[in-house]
Amino acid sequence: MYDNNKGFKYEKIAEKYLSENGYKILEKNFYCRMGEIDIIALKDGMLHFVEVKGRKTIKYGYPREAVTKYKQKKIIRTAQYYLMLKCSGEMSCQFDVIEIIIENKKINHIENAFWDHISSVY
Repeated sequence: MYDNNKGFKYEKIAEKYLSENGYKILEKNFYCRMGEIDIIALKDGMLHFVEVKGRKTIKYGYPREAVTKYKQKKIIRTAQYYLMLKCSGEMSCQFDVIEIIIENKKINHIENAFWDHISSVY
């Protein structure tokens, strides 16, 4: 069951964090054949495509290190598809990473973690 997945638990923590910090959650686990985006949220007219990564400890590195260039490209392609489907007109957007480290109860929101020239005008 998806509810027992560790990633799902981290996504619920990130969703709560975003909601408490003024973000409106538009989509969770947006999926298409190009890939998946964990959370799509809106704040102050900015669309945030959020990748959530978590670990119990940093013994094997920080969660953000798992967002490789390959993963970034998949997220960007998926975001382009989302914009084509859902947005009419121009929309400012950025790619964020939320890393969660259970050991020290840390949530690190890395805004504009990676960037690409994507057009949001369709």
